Amino acid sequence: MNKAFTRELDDADDDEPPLPALTPGTKNYITPSGYARLRAELLDLIDNERPKVVEIVHWAASNGDRSENGDYIYGKKRLREIDRRIRFLTQRLEMAEVIEPSVHHGSEQIFFGATVTYADPAGAERTITILGIDEVDTSQAQVSWVSPIARALLKARVGDRLPLVTPAGTVEIEVVDVHYPAPGHD
Repeated sequence: MNKAFTRELDDADDDEPPLPALTPGTKNYITPSGYARLRAELLDLIDNERPKVVEIVHWAASNGDRSENGDYIYGKKRLREIDRRIRFLTQRLEMAEVIEPSVHHGSEQIFFGATVTYADPAGAERTITILGIDEVDTSQAQVSWVSPIARALLKARVGDRLPLVTPAGTVEIEVVDVHYPAPGHD
């Protein structure tokens, strides 16, 4: 086949890590603040970022030879990245189920949106917040509600001892504290 008629894969030169996938039939839970952040990112891409890149690509294309035009080549690649992110965000926001964690304020049972402190067998305490897969920031001790630790903790109560399967084997953890944001706060 003539090389002129082969299609290069758009994903072949992408540096982006793969986006988190939802297993079929799984709900896409998200907090109101997480939904607002994703929506703000989507609107910024549509209203600001994409038009700027389109303008650069248009200017670069008007300069002539596109095969060696770095602004044009990079701009087209960046447009593909932006369009892919716009599609992803649009799909995720359409299937998002917004859950308000503050409805459980005062509860000792663990549900989506809870901030949980648990102790491992050595007595070391860790605090995590259980959020949606699209809003998790692991540097802020946030975990996805589908993660192994969250699945072990969900529906447990303060004082419960639970088995947690880890790569090193099963360990028993104890729920020390559970809290939710107060109504009207995130």
